[in-house]
Amino acid sequence: MSKLHFKGAILDLDGVVTDTAHVHNTAWKTMFDEYLKAKSDSESTPFVPFDPEKDYPRYIDGKPRYEGVKSFLASRGIELPFGDVNDSADRETVCGLGNRKNAMYREIIAKEKPRVFPSSVTFVKELKERGVKVGAATSSANAQLILQKVGLEDLFETRVDGIVSRELGLKGKPEPDIFVQAGQNMGLKPHECIMVEDAISGVSAGRKGNFGMVLGVARHINGEVLLAYGADKVVTDLSGITLDEIDDWFSKKIKEDVWHLTYQDFNPEEEGLRETLCTVGNGHFGTRGCLESETASDTHYPGTYIAGVYNRLPSNIHGKTIYNNDLVNCPNWVLIQFKIGAGDFVNPLKMELLHYRQTLNMRDGALERDLVCKDKLGRLTRIRSKRIASMADP
Repeated sequence: MSKLHFKGAILDLDGVVTDTAHVHNTAWKTMFDEYLKAKSDSESTPFVPFDPEKDYPRYIDGKPRYEGVKSFLASRGIELPFGDVNDSADRETVCGLGNRKNAMYREIIAKEKPRVFPSSVTFVKELKERGVKVGAATSSANAQLILQKVGLEDLFETRVDGIVSRELGLKGKPEPDIFVQAGQNMGLKPHECIMVEDAISGVSAGRKGNFGMVLGVARHINGEVLLAYGADKVVTDLSGITLDEIDDWFSKKIKEDVWHLTYQDFNPEEEGLRETLCTVGNGHFGTRGCLESETASDTHYPGTYIAGVYNRLPSNIHGKTIYNNDLVNCPNWVLIQFKIGAGDFVNPLKMELLHYRQTLNMRDGALERDLVCKDKLGRLTRIRSKRIASMADP
């Protein structure tokens, strides 16, 4: 059996190996609803219950317990003192509410055995058979209890959990600390490891930590979302990928991937920065990476700048006239508008955007886009574009 090109694997537990999300959701909802109901009664305000489908993935999933409490309360405009990790469950502090939730969670776990994803256990065992070191990293302070109850405590060479994080002062997701620490415990660096996560905050941590491969498991979250936040590849279950496929990534595809700056979604708040980073140029002119259909607006700033084309304008600073030479934004040569059939010209970003991918290939100097949009009649349009600044004919 051939030796693999990667040396380690670090897996999150809940959602990847164990299936206790429903238990967490039940405990979070019970705790928050009790608190919110009491607060609404005392203040004579409407009671808006905790929504497991919306609130849990947005504010709780993957984060350390107290950070989850703080994040959700902030979403409701509620600010409580942080308190102390030893606060009793009846104290109205962030720690108190977190400890109340934990007590409820442990009470449920004591009554029912947690579920396990068999394919994930098989995946880990195959890794170990091929000589790969395997560790677990989780925000949960109950990791040891869960692994003991399902008989998997000896499955991992190291475990970095909420208790270890507290002792070492590690930051929670989306910071990569717990995953990096797990790798260090096994004598490995991030680029030598695959990291497996099912949460948005987790794949973000993997990207920040510069892991060789970040594998997203899309059980409850759209796979494209995990890709947008940092996953290199996404599966719905670990039975959907083989060790040879992962090895192929480390031996071949990772070398190609490092030349690409890729965005898997359209984000108006980040568009200005993306347009700057995706500029194409050839030493004589540079063109910002603005979408071809867009003109200048609060979101977009198309621009082409040519060496030697500048103006000299005065500015009054503290009573003195200062002259600056600034490059001039020349006419936007990439503008393309389109229409479907005999209809009016339309902006694809004003339609329903079903798919968006933007890649700057820094080896070839080419900026490529691929997007799919749907109009009000349900018609789908795919738009592909590729842009270069010619080096052969500058």
